[in-house]
Amino acid sequence: MSTASVPLPNWINYGLIPILNLTVAFLISGFVVWLIGESPLDALSLLIQGALGNGEGIGFTLYYATSFIFTGLSVAVAIHAGLFNIGSEGQAYLGGLGCALVALALDRYVPWYVTMPIAVIGAGLFGAAWAFIPAFLQAKRGSHIVITTIMFNYIGAALMVYLLVHVLIVPGKMAPETRTFLQGGQLPKLGWVMQLFGAKLGAAPFNVSFIIALVVSYLVWLLVWRTKLGFEMRTLGVSPTAAAYAGIPYARTVIIAMLLSGALAGMMALNPVMGSSARLQVEFVGGAGFVGIAVSLMGRNHPLGIIMAAILFGILYQGGDWISFEMPNITREMILVIQGLVILFAGALEYMFRPAIVRLYQQFKRG
Repeated sequence: MSTASVPLPNWINYGLIPILNLTVAFLISGFVVWLIGESPLDALSLLIQGALGNGEGIGFTLYYATSFIFTGLSVAVAIHAGLFNIGSEGQAYLGGLGCALVALALDRYVPWYVTMPIAVIGAGLFGAAWAFIPAFLQAKRGSHIVITTIMFNYIGAALMVYLLVHVLIVPGKMAPETRTFLQGGQLPKLGWVMQLFGAKLGAAPFNVSFIIALVVSYLVWLLVWRTKLGFEMRTLGVSPTAAAYAGIPYARTVIIAMLLSGALAGMMALNPVMGSSARLQVEFVGGAGFVGIAVSLMGRNHPLGIIMAAILFGILYQGGDWISFEMPNITREMILVIQGLVILFAGALEYMFRPAIVRLYQQFKRG
């Protein structure tokens, strides 16, 4: 029997293996830091201090994590249906357009708590709409979802630039961005959460979209593991042949899964657009769609694991900025190398140690 098919306890699959992969990634990262003449232990200390050492650092960490939760959930929902959605980046761009249009239309007339649910719907609808064409092409024409979604990332980015430069730009202003939303179109900060722990949020843009992300994570769990649609998606993802034999409609399931995936990616825009900058800007996604792939894989496509993995990447982003400021020899590019190593071991090489762990586990059981 191949080691890939040997069942292992959940504490190994979801605990030991990810921890082992992360440990190896950080050990290799430490070796890289040592090669350039800096102390790996000092770098690790600065990483933790910058990300978790004070209320402002924690606020930035959770701000980054919020975006990664949405995009990680987006990737996970598609994966459960056997689809690899690489288009979360483009879907988030269109989601930003959806929530920005809602904020621009309503911010003068209603408070934020009225604008917010409509903006969530707008962001989700625009993100889902951008995922529909790749979904239709996959379901009806057999076009590969990876190719079509990644192409739509570039189309979405180009569309956003055009709209901000020629349509939504403030007249007489050089920067390609919308006007700043009024209070009715801004998500409030969560400074009161930090105050509960005796910390201050400072300039961190940690906002209500974090709570929305947690609620959406729970709803995704309900959908995937507690509904008929979720069962059909998981069946299709495990075995398309078994799904067809069970009478599960392939085209409908693929399209619904991708629409949900696109909607989740679109909701990511709430965090930077309405929660941080209070306006729609170019490049507001900042690569969160691609980080979501690693977050989903590291979290084993489960909402709880995705939340934990998103926080880890939030720590890497915020702590990495702190390291590059305090240790000039460690540039931003070096931080990207460290993040890339984590993605490598958590994604492409996530089962590298599985054969050895299976053998040790089997020996332990026999003994």
